[in-house]
Amino acid sequence: MKESFKKELQSAAFERLIKHLRERKDVQNLDLMNLAGFCRNCLSKWYREEAKKRGIEISDEDSRKHIYGIPYSEWKAKYQK
Repeated sequence: MKESFKKELQSAAFERLIKHLRERKDVQNLDLMNLAGFCRNCLSKWYREEAKKRGIEISDEDSRKHIYGIPYSEWKAKYQK
């Protein structure tokens, strides 16, 4: 498999994971952390760190908004238990 196609598939799978987590608001970050060792905040941190490696600065707020689909403060107020 060509590396460029592999990267496309990985990107699509990542976006699908984000979509899935946005739809599963019933699953708390603490549950994810306890079961999988990562949560939505971890994903936003990894996203921001990968951007930084490529010379792109993304704020914590913006990277979380990308993962959550809405501002983090709004998600916390509506869905965090």
